[in-house]
Amino acid sequence: MKTRDRIIQASLQLFNENGERSTTTNHIAAHLGMSPGNLYYHFRNKEDIIRSIFTLYETHLESAFQPYDQQQLNVELLISYFDAIFYTMWQFRFMYANLVDILGRDELLKQRYLKVQVRVQAHATKLLTQLCHDGFLSIDADKIAKLADTIRMIVSFWISYQLTQSDSTGITKAALYEGVLRVLMIFRGYATASSTETFIRLEHHYAGLAKKPL
Repeated sequence: MKTRDRIIQASLQLFNENGERSTTTNHIAAHLGMSPGNLYYHFRNKEDIIRSIFTLYETHLESAFQPYDQQQLNVELLISYFDAIFYTMWQFRFMYANLVDILGRDELLKQRYLKVQVRVQAHATKLLTQLCHDGFLSIDADKIAKLADTIRMIVSFWISYQLTQSDSTGITKAALYEGVLRVLMIFRGYATASSTETFIRLEHHYAGLAKKPL
């Protein structure tokens, strides 16, 4: 792995484990066994590192939430979408835990974030439209975009909400699976008679994951 990529991966790990505000470039350099000067050769500051991590976030969102194309609509396909929601929240949990502050410090990053969210909204709206067309969901056409936006809102702020509900300063996988279950709860409210059984299977699947020991 190239030094630059090692710095990005180590930073992501430390930000997630210790919090972005508590992690300095000196911590990252020490974790990698390199001098701060070597780190600064690749990145000007911590904001520069966060921007590079955000590139990973953008790439994941672009690939994971594309509407299905020439794929059979089944429970495995749906699990892949909900797994992508979990992965997004877990892999980039430091960002979701402190989203307003991170974006407030970096106007360039905020503009990138807004642009990617517009694309995610479009993908999610198209996906929900496909699910309605295939008889899996029943949603009034004029409400599909608002439902997609509501789901994005839950995913974006579930972690920060959880952190305000306990004395813990960290987030667990179980708590994130509970977030996935909340999204499923919303979906099930729009389920058709033919898809109810599939939603029950999905709920059992993620409820089991939420109860697994860490």
